[in-house]
Amino acid sequence: MTAPENARRDSPWMFRTYSGHSSARASNELYRTNLSKGQTGLSVAFDLPTQTGYDSDHPLARGEVGKVGVPISHVDDMTALFKELPLEKMNTSMTINANAAWLLALYVATAERTGADPKKLQGTTQNDIVKEYLSRGTYIFPPEASLKLISDIVAYTVDSIPKWNPTNICSYHLQEAGATPVQEIAYALATAISVLDLVRSREDVPEAAIPRIVGRISFFLNSGIRFIEEICKVRAMAELWDEITLERYGVQDAKLRRFRYGVQVNSLGLTEAQPENNVIRIVLEALGVTLSKNARCRALQLPAWNEALGLPRPWDQQWSLRIQQILAFESDLLEHEDIFDGSHVIVEKTGELKQAARRELDVVLEMGGTVAAIENAYMKQRLVESQTARARAIEDAEITVVGVNAYTNAEPSPLMDGQWILKVDESAEQEQVERLVEFRSKRNRADVESAVQNLDDVLRNGGNIMPASIRAAHAGVTTGEWADVLRSLYGEFRAPTGVVATEGSGGSQATANTRDRVHRLADTLGRPLKILIGKPGLDGHSNGAEQIAVKARNVGMEVVYDGIRLEPGEIAASARDEGVHLVGLSILSGSHCVLVIDVLDKLRELGLGDLPVVVGGIIPEEDANKLCQAGVRRVYTPKDFDLTRIMSDIVDVVEEPSPAA
Repeated sequence: MTAPENARRDSPWMFRTYSGHSSARASNELYRTNLSKGQTGLSVAFDLPTQTGYDSDHPLARGEVGKVGVPISHVDDMTALFKELPLEKMNTSMTINANAAWLLALYVATAERTGADPKKLQGTTQNDIVKEYLSRGTYIFPPEASLKLISDIVAYTVDSIPKWNPTNICSYHLQEAGATPVQEIAYALATAISVLDLVRSREDVPEAAIPRIVGRISFFLNSGIRFIEEICKVRAMAELWDEITLERYGVQDAKLRRFRYGVQVNSLGLTEAQPENNVIRIVLEALGVTLSKNARCRALQLPAWNEALGLPRPWDQQWSLRIQQILAFESDLLEHEDIFDGSHVIVEKTGELKQAARRELDVVLEMGGTVAAIENAYMKQRLVESQTARARAIEDAEITVVGVNAYTNAEPSPLMDGQWILKVDESAEQEQVERLVEFRSKRNRADVESAVQNLDDVLRNGGNIMPASIRAAHAGVTTGEWADVLRSLYGEFRAPTGVVATEGSGGSQATANTRDRVHRLADTLGRPLKILIGKPGLDGHSNGAEQIAVKARNVGMEVVYDGIRLEPGEIAASARDEGVHLVGLSILSGSHCVLVIDVLDKLRELGLGDLPVVVGGIIPEEDANKLCQAGVRRVYTPKDFDLTRIMSDIVDVVEEPSPAA
């Protein structure tokens, strides 16, 4: 069926795919290919060293370069990333937070290098550090300093890059960290209020600019599988945002109060088991943010069906792009007014979410806002508790996940024949390091030193970081050098883990049985079973590690968990000093083959070669076999949802004789 000739169609949302890998040159080729296939906006994924303010040759960058995004160490990298792309016509979203000011400065410098007018640049810097402390882990500096950097970008762009979204308040990762819809709404709005309150207090931001600034604030949401609830969540956020910006900030223009948001649908819900089912999940989740016209997203990026397994190939990203195009151009969802207006179910559920979110928002604001709620671990603890409840419900089959805890008998997936994920060539890291060394050798040292000194002076005098950062970008300052200036002034921050659970009682029979096994093993050992959970490298996705820590304590184990971003040597030393019986490593960035081996080597150097090590992460079977051959006792992947079974496995591993014995 074709649409009637007189049918009026709304413009579709912006089609994006979140992408970048290996190098600026390889990513540029991918972007141009995606745009030629009908993608209408770019969403840049940066690698972990770039996100956390390290150059590609820093020791902490080992194994991480180019793995989960593109490495950008200097202005030549950024220029190569956007080669032959019309920056004045592009809409570029950059997932960057702790050092968003630097990546935006590199983007502006690239525009100026290529003759583009910065005032015409359009796009978004995610620039939401709060959710990094709570979920994603790519923070660097303490909360107050980080909020100041966010406000610098807001204050600078309002006139200098007026079409730019300076911050993209991101509740996406809150949901992945366990947030309920109420928490997702409340904590995202609390973050927006913290930013706007700080911006409004700045001497260099006139009161008359506040409505324009509000009009450039955007949000980035998650859309999960609970279809009706997601529609109501978005409608509730839109209504609350309208009320807050009118009541708190006095914005009279309804257009400037509009809730502007982009979406990536829920990657957390994608399964390694029966991965073909993920396509259906992705489509349903996309409908949750496109069907309701009055709360429709402005931009949408869909994960690929195989993201629970590894890095998607160009074909996989193309499939996700085609899903969007079919929804927008073949279906009739853009031809009608909001089909949910007047539905008592939608009205009641939306009202329920609004009321509960208002209460939770008030809790955060009354304790002093998001900075206080980060530092006292309130929000983090609430998220860990919610994630624990969700994990337990899946484990106990109170929540059905098809192919995981129900309907598990299935035919082998033909989608997984051959090479079904993209593997980053291990030579990419060395090549990036070589380019970086060459770049440093050719730049004008005096210009670099002058730009670095200027940056330091501006920061110490409380000035806006953006002009000094753009100058530094042109001078050839690197990502690590820029971040080091800020580290020297602000220091670095370690966020609370939110893991507070202690030994419990009750639970399922399997949990009770495992708890009994842990106690019996403690009697044999002469002390409680003690494990160390470590996250080597720069991977900040700590949800899995936190849930393992909570479960281990719940069944009676002693747990050492110091959070994210540890060097292999630090993990080995902690294992020695704490006298643990087992080390569990969590790595989701694809750097497992390098970092796990490094930890094993460090343990051997300390005479702990017999200490059992288990590993969890997004690890292909081929890599899992390599790790086991290197000495790892067990490898867990997203299909291993049963935390009680993992706890029982830990008891087995500790009881097993060492393979070397």
